[in-house]
Amino acid sequence: MLSPILIFDVALVAWSLHLMQEAIDQQEFSLMLAGTLVAMSAAAMLVVYFLMGKCLSYLIQLH
Repeated sequence: MLSPILIFDVALVAWSLHLMQEAIDQQEFSLMLAGTLVAMSAAAMLVVYFLMGKCLSYLIQLH
């Protein structure tokens, strides 16, 4: 159930690394900013992934 979130998170990290590489190649600040924002959203998705895992395991234990 949570694996699509993890797959999406890995895709975000890959996209972030691609944007940052392009920023270094082109000396473009806006691409570096975009890459940083994508990396931060990937980190937030990872936090949500772990929180949901703990929440779901808690809810399963209740039943």
